[in-house]
Amino acid sequence: MDKKQKMSAAAKNEAAWGYLFVAPTIIGLIVLNFYPVINSIYQSFCKTGDFGKGNTFVGLANYQKVIGSAETWQSLWNTIKYAIIEVPFGVIIALILAVFLKNKIKGVSVFRTIFFLPMVCAPAAVAMVWKWLYNQQFGLFNNIFHTNIAWISDPKIAWISVAIIGVWSIIGYNMVLFISGLQEIPGDYYEAAEIDGATGIRQFFSITVPLLSPTTFFIVQTRVIGALTIFDLMFMVMDRTNVALSKVQSVVYVFYEYSFNQGNKGYGAALVMVLIVFIMLVTLIMQACEKKFVFYN
Repeated sequence: MDKKQKMSAAAKNEAAWGYLFVAPTIIGLIVLNFYPVINSIYQSFCKTGDFGKGNTFVGLANYQKVIGSAETWQSLWNTIKYAIIEVPFGVIIALILAVFLKNKIKGVSVFRTIFFLPMVCAPAAVAMVWKWLYNQQFGLFNNIFHTNIAWISDPKIAWISVAIIGVWSIIGYNMVLFISGLQEIPGDYYEAAEIDGATGIRQFFSITVPLLSPTTFFIVQTRVIGALTIFDLMFMVMDRTNVALSKVQSVVYVFYEYSFNQGNKGYGAALVMVLIVFIMLVTLIMQACEKKFVFYN
């Protein structure tokens, strides 16, 4: 009997419906993901024509300009500084909150909702509120602490102020993931630890942290990528006339400036390609660390 049997009419009909159902997703991936990637790679080797029309192949000229530009390395350093604050603080604070809010205490649902609210707030509204809080003359922070600090205008501290907003915005999302991971840890481990006389802190570092490492690794990896591609927060908080912009703007912000405001899409595409390579290197390093720091029970 031939192994390659002909499909029955019912099987063909089922397969056709299956392809029909997945077609929107496949088309969406091609149009919104694959094509932009291929087009960006192509444009990185071209110079945009006059009035944004037509492309002229220039080889590696865009990459040479990007790598040789001090603005590129400054924006990359700005992005790394933002990630250094947002990722660890966002993870640590969310983990502590998750440990306290995973138990059935009075009002736990209210507290979870409060901490998760920043995730559902419109970014424009978040930026507007924080800009008011940071206002040097009328801001709430300066009025409470009786200071006169230029939170988002001083190049020395503006990047920290923006990173604080990032930490505040992402805590709720990280917390929900940690609570989900904590619920997967068997309670028997904690009961056995209590019988052996282990304190709550000892249980946290000897049981919770190791068994939660897969969730922690997932959060860290995704947040590192998210922090390195940050744009909307800086775009809405930092005005183009802000004197601290050069010390805060991320790589994606610079890409937006060249591609959409100056019309130099080739240079912007090359800049994004450099960022992608950097993210890939960081991801490979994190993947190499997974076997050493992540424990699967």
